[in-house]
Amino acid sequence: MAFDGDRQADPTRFGTEAFYASIGRAFVAMCAVVPVLFLIELLDRLSGNRLDQEGGIRPHHLDGLDGIVFAPFLHASFDHVLANSVPLILLGTFVLADGGARFWFTTAFIAIVAGVGVWFLGDANTIVVGASAVIFGYLGVILMRGVVGRRLWYIGVGLLVGLLYGWQLFGVLPGDPDVSWQGHLCGFLAGLVAAVIFRRRRPRAVEDPEPLSLGPELS
Repeated sequence: MAFDGDRQADPTRFGTEAFYASIGRAFVAMCAVVPVLFLIELLDRLSGNRLDQEGGIRPHHLDGLDGIVFAPFLHASFDHVLANSVPLILLGTFVLADGGARFWFTTAFIAIVAGVGVWFLGDANTIVVGASAVIFGYLGVILMRGVVGRRLWYIGVGLLVGLLYGWQLFGVLPGDPDVSWQGHLCGFLAGLVAAVIFRRRRPRAVEDPEPLSLGPELS
């Protein structure tokens, strides 16, 4: 049997104090990630873009496999970091708010699947860097969580971000040679799968047991 106090303490239930507190903590945490990305880009500039050269994904090259781990933290320019910052904060906040451990497993899964996809499908003459594959993965997570968990506010967030950054959704299709559509597409698909694999399993409601009979009542 679910009590009202239990519901108010559920951080996944929209409108509760625990929900807003969880969103607030996740937002602050995601905001703290962006300065780190700018710092890494600054170090890359000071090194003559050496970090991008050595840490990016090189499709079809064995020495480019380590980029699967490092590429999400690297960017081609400060403008590239800035373009990824707002959607990373917005989408990352709602993914993180559903649980820290679930967030890390989900992020790692998306980064690995998207990175492997880029390595197999990307142009061998390119070096791929950026967090956009993870961002598209977060979008997939949020949309699928809304479907799997029957939480309409998740779908609403996904659609809202899609409207605000709808032009970026075309990044899953071949087009601009400077944009890794392979990473975007593989990241989005990985997010859909991750939402199912790492979904929150809600406990089933238990009905009140029948009262025990202590025998006939005495009048």
